[in-house]
Amino acid sequence: MTVTAVLAVLASYLLGSVPAATWVTRARGVDIRQVGSGNSGATNVLRSLGKGPALAVAAFDIAKGAVAVLLARALGLEEPWAAACGVAAVVGHNFSPFLGFRGGKGVATSFGTIAALDPLVGASAFVLAIFTMWLTRFVSAGSVLGAAAAIVLVAVLGRAPWQVAVISGLALMLIFLHRENIARLHAGSERRLGEKAEPVRPPLN
Repeated sequence: MTVTAVLAVLASYLLGSVPAATWVTRARGVDIRQVGSGNSGATNVLRSLGKGPALAVAAFDIAKGAVAVLLARALGLEEPWAAACGVAAVVGHNFSPFLGFRGGKGVATSFGTIAALDPLVGASAFVLAIFTMWLTRFVSAGSVLGAAAAIVLVAVLGRAPWQVAVISGLALMLIFLHRENIARLHAGSERRLGEKAEPVRPPLN
């Protein structure tokens, strides 16, 4: 069981590390890391290529987290191991070996993992996130509020301690990776949905 569990976690990491955004945009002649935020995620794909490719990338990234959890269950692993597989998929997405251990911010993959672990928490956080994005036109605001909601919900609903720790950990990592977005929201310089991506500016020396 331990060997199977460890192999499942490793397989989940490799699954999560598949950089769909990078490969989809590269097929269209765009280097996603050189436009917009430079982030390998669905939001940056939306800004650089439009809705179709962005939806495809978002669906694939969500599936990475959910499939990792479902794979563990199919192998007969206990729920904490299934959670570990979901976390591994998110870590793989955020720190992909295919991208020099860089990647996205794990929004879609985190929500896919959380939804597979706890459908009520995942669905509630997702609905709040989408509503916030629609209301404010800020993807980052919706992502952060959805993550915060997941932390509150998993605690209020009295889930098992390991589940509270895993879901809260994923949500906190998502919020931490959005720290620059939060700063831009506070400064009023965050890009809204619908704004086209611009080439990444090299840092000043």
